[in-house]
Amino acid sequence: MVTHTRKSLEYGPLVTRILDYNGQDADRTVTVADIVKLHGSGEQYAQVTASTADEAAACEAAGIEMVVCMSDCVPALRQGSSRVFITSAIDFTGAITPDDLLGVALDSLEKGADAVITARRLEVVELLAAEAIPVMGHLGFVPKKSNLFGGVRGVGKTAAEADWLWGHFRRLEDAGAFAVECELISAAVMTEIHHRTRMSTISLGSGPTADVAFLFSSDICGESEHVPRHARQYGDLARLHQQIRDERVEALTAFRADVTARSFPDESEVVAIAADELAQFVDRL
Repeated sequence: MVTHTRKSLEYGPLVTRILDYNGQDADRTVTVADIVKLHGSGEQYAQVTASTADEAAACEAAGIEMVVCMSDCVPALRQGSSRVFITSAIDFTGAITPDDLLGVALDSLEKGADAVITARRLEVVELLAAEAIPVMGHLGFVPKKSNLFGGVRGVGKTAAEADWLWGHFRRLEDAGAFAVECELISAAVMTEIHHRTRMSTISLGSGPTADVAFLFSSDICGESEHVPRHARQYGDLARLHQQIRDERVEALTAFRADVTARSFPDESEVVAIAADELAQFVDRL
């Protein structure tokens, strides 16, 4: 079982005191060590995407342990929650060389991330791990490599492809990744791999046998136009967003109509001056 060191007095859930990358006191709902110990424990954490302080705060309030974000969103997320475990996706900054990626990774940690994730070559994973940077890999269907897969599709649906995938898991593990995002991998193949790898597994569309269940917040909250087969919609924020857009247009239209009709502003919406004061001013003019 995963254990924590003390309880938060403010919010209630168990948290662990750490020193962040800048040496400052911080509380985390889970740590890298917790995620490593989670493997094979029978427990599961939940991970979602986030990009704003409000979303991070909502995740903490909902009991979500882990969030993943683009590296430039880390400060906003940490502003919204000091407790959730933040993984920074470092592949989307324009960084090209391994040293560039190392710089992005270190910057992410300095701004409050707890780990980084990359789908780049194994040398990058090895470089990050050598600097004691907690690094996750990304295997299975990697969206930016969809052209290589012949489109958006599941991975590991044949024995040959499952063999190929298992080889990548072993090499990623040897490179020093402590966890791996597993995307659109055949559920049965994922089960077999999960029980054989030492890395903690994060399932995005790869079935229930994993240490962490991962979905995009936009799918969970009902903001996506198309909800993938592997996702489940729990809310309908798209309806609320449309309601907000409609309300905004309605309010602006009414304002424009009042301006046209010269009914705005009325006497209650202007600054008044006493009649005698105004008379004195006019006389001076």
